[in-house]
Amino acid sequence: MATKTKGTNAKIKELKGIKPEKITDEQLEKVQTLINDIKRSQMELGQMETKKHAILHHVSSLQEAIGVVREEFEKEYGTSDVNIQDGIINYPENGEANKED
Repeated sequence: MATKTKGTNAKIKELKGIKPEKITDEQLEKVQTLINDIKRSQMELGQMETKKHAILHHVSSLQEAIGVVREEFEKEYGTSDVNIQDGIINYPENGEANKED
């Protein structure tokens, strides 16, 4: 008496040329999980890029503000070379500022 072994139906179908119509539920769930993870990661990347873009614009506006302050220093002190740690003005070697009255 022959006992039925696991996969016998699959082997019979294979021998008859019958192809499966669907992947297994476990395979489907695994593929769906992977695809969803990829989509979620892509969305997070897009959000990061948007935030990066906004930060770059902010940095640019801050750099423009520094330019304005430097111009103010040039007008007031004749130089914009200032130590940002202690506020000491570093005048040129000749000691003369470019101050215009």
